[in-house]
Amino acid sequence: MNDAVSIAAAVREGKVSAVEVTKAALARIATRNHLFNCFTTITAETALTDAARIDREIAQGNNSGTLAGVPFAVKNLFDIAGLTTLAGSKINAENPAATQDATAVAKLKQAGAVLIGALNMDEYAYGFVTENSHYGATHNPHDLQRVAGGSSGGSAAAVAAGLVPLTLGSDTNGSIRVPAALCGVFGFKPTYGRLSRAGVALFSSSFDHIGPFARSVQDIATVFDVLQGEDDRDPICTKRPPELVLPQLNQDISDIRIAIAADYFTKGAELEALAAVQKVADALNITEYVTIPEAHRARAAAFVITASEGANLHLDKLQSRPQDFDSATRDRFLAGALIPSSWYLQAQRFRKWYRDRVREVFQNVDVILAPTTPISAPLIGQQTMILDGEEILVRPHLGLFTQPLSFIGLPVLSVPIQRPNTLPLGVQLIAAPYNEALILRVAAALEVKGVVSAPIV
Repeated sequence: MNDAVSIAAAVREGKVSAVEVTKAALARIATRNHLFNCFTTITAETALTDAARIDREIAQGNNSGTLAGVPFAVKNLFDIAGLTTLAGSKINAENPAATQDATAVAKLKQAGAVLIGALNMDEYAYGFVTENSHYGATHNPHDLQRVAGGSSGGSAAAVAAGLVPLTLGSDTNGSIRVPAALCGVFGFKPTYGRLSRAGVALFSSSFDHIGPFARSVQDIATVFDVLQGEDDRDPICTKRPPELVLPQLNQDISDIRIAIAADYFTKGAELEALAAVQKVADALNITEYVTIPEAHRARAAAFVITASEGANLHLDKLQSRPQDFDSATRDRFLAGALIPSSWYLQAQRFRKWYRDRVREVFQNVDVILAPTTPISAPLIGQQTMILDGEEILVRPHLGLFTQPLSFIGLPVLSVPIQRPNTLPLGVQLIAAPYNEALILRVAAALEVKGVVSAPIV
């Protein structure tokens, strides 16, 4: 039972107890986490207590929840009551413990899921590799010499390695989708503001999303439905009523207009990344291309805004404790602090123009296909790569195809392409805001066709 839905069904039916499932997950982590370095904290005692409570509820005939007994873990920027929220940093380790769970953590617990611990990440979510100077690098379960991606690397690797079936991460410029692609799992970034970020340490408020990682489309849809709903604790969280996607998952997709992202999204990538998109297109009989205009400028503007907002958030510590930052994070924040305000304002003006242009694109298409990353997972410590005959930096270019999409908060799912005996790659399924159901229906159809699946490590 690798998927959450199957585990929950077995627990509810009494085929296995929540305590047994939790103990098995803790045993896997105890014996295998040292290989991957996914976890920064393991909450064994509270996990077993919660699992025992779920078993009592089932014995009493009470509703134990959609995710009864399912082990999950969260990126260590989600508040967990009683623990200090590290956000991948040394500085935050001195903060007091959180007094309550993040809204997303609380909702999963209410649905019966059992929190197992917190997961490694790039410091303050600023990175695409999860090579953390304080807590170590997270290793890709498919090749331990390679990165897991970031900044939610621990979240993706924990699912890929089979340590837990569900995790939560955050996505600013691609921090869910990049590690999902490199680790070969599903990673979902819903529409900006669709899910509550209350109790989550932010990096760039006008970009930050949260979302799940899992091994199946059904698991992603189930978690998304559990997490939906307005939240007064997060002023960005939409007041829009939840739209449950699980009941729509297996509907026919012949009415969904699908196209391939052209131009920007077909350049600067290894051939295998483009071939992954073509594999999806062929499976769906898609031949139409669309252009998302000025995507390169969107990426540049995203760099300006996130660097500025991130630097502003940490400005006091940059001035008083620069030596306590991860050097790579510190240097990027310092650069962000030096960006002229006129650049930031111009980037925001362009953002509005770009949003309007992309809205026009979605008048003629429902779902767009694009690569998630330009390459498969690079080696840990690798600084440069060769693309189109040019030597470029690895870290910023892993977000080449993700940044122009989160720039305007579009919902995107990275699906793992079936590629036996080779490193994983992902393809992004992109839709207009609040059209998560369309994305997940297409993903479910691809899963049935055997085109997308999370390989077993």
